[in-house]
Amino acid sequence: MTEHIARGPWYRKLHWQIFLGMASGIVAGWIGGEAFADRVEWLGRIFVTLLKMIIVPLVITSIVTGVGSVGGGLGLGRMFGKTLGYYVLSSLLSILVGLFLVNLIRPGVGASLTGADAQELPQLETPSSVTELLLGMVPKNIIDAAGSSDMLGVILFCILLGAAIASLPESPRRTLLGVFSAGFEAMMKMTGWIIRLAPIGVFGLIAKVVGSSGFEAFRALGLYMATIAIGLSIHLFITLPLLLLFLGKINPKIHFRNMLEPLTMAFSTSSSGATLPVTLRTVEHKVGVSNRVSSFVLPMGATINMDGTALYECAGVLFIAQVLGAELSLLQQGVVVFTALLASIGAAAVPSAGLVIIFLVLESVNLRGPEVELIVGTMLAIDRPLDMYRTAVNVFSDSCGAAIIARSEGEEGVDTE
Repeated sequence: MTEHIARGPWYRKLHWQIFLGMASGIVAGWIGGEAFADRVEWLGRIFVTLLKMIIVPLVITSIVTGVGSVGGGLGLGRMFGKTLGYYVLSSLLSILVGLFLVNLIRPGVGASLTGADAQELPQLETPSSVTELLLGMVPKNIIDAAGSSDMLGVILFCILLGAAIASLPESPRRTLLGVFSAGFEAMMKMTGWIIRLAPIGVFGLIAKVVGSSGFEAFRALGLYMATIAIGLSIHLFITLPLLLLFLGKINPKIHFRNMLEPLTMAFSTSSSGATLPVTLRTVEHKVGVSNRVSSFVLPMGATINMDGTALYECAGVLFIAQVLGAELSLLQQGVVVFTALLASIGAAAVPSAGLVIIFLVLESVNLRGPEVELIVGTMLAIDRPLDMYRTAVNVFSDSCGAAIIARSEGEEGVDTE
């Protein structure tokens, strides 16, 4: 996504355009009031609908390409198991941090973002047991599952398909991977086009919020932003260093120092994919991980390991439920945690992909409708700095995984003085 890292006038950079769209929406909503807000709301709704349109093909191509790119053999199978185990563990820990903070701070309680208190709230659905949840993950028809937004079923199918492709002989494996990889590149390109429309969408959504609810909405958005930032900081500076220390016997300070360049790159580009070449070079030359490990772990991590995104999805869904006045039970929050873990696998390594994937988690507890879409779109106004931060967390988690796995493979000289 070169448009996010290219040099040029400030007004051509997407994050500044989003800020301008937000500021314009605030002024227009304040001056024009609810009547004007109703006339421009359609701009935001079209943008949100475009985001939802890209979900299924983006998730399918991303997961199948990431899982299917793993080759065969006992050595690769062992490394794949270690890599997947680390990524699941780190993502789950980040989700639990977000879950704890959003239940503790409760940033959405009492917020007025949509006027939803005057409308009928969506009926929350949840499996009645763990068995029902597991049975619901297996789609009877993958086409129907994709069409009805049964994303748990779609994700499971994609993981299994990717694993099946990885186990094929070289010739058919290369053919199928080429098809899905090309599809993934096309979906990344289309996602970039849609995200470029964000300033217009933000204008319409913010004008609607300010025109209907005034400035009270920004108190909740600011508190939500602080909640996410605190969660990301805990994961970056406490959880991941503890994993380095206990799983890899690695000094976290040394690893942080070695990874400064990729972290800066990730923060500025908001793209794990764009940062991947820098991450690979740094992990090999400064961290000291062999090419055998880094070339396997890091590309896989850039595709399926999204700790910051997983935390954001879980906390974001609970925030939306709090805004709507819908209390999620422990089982429903468990479904959110499980779906956020799986959905983070499908979060493409492009800017603001987490904003697209959050719809998957919302669907898991039947949170849908115009009010939900309006809140998600409004959250985009403050998403850019959060996206930058969570991308840095994603990249650092990838590098931690590479260092830990290299140590487990008997490599010496990883993160030494």
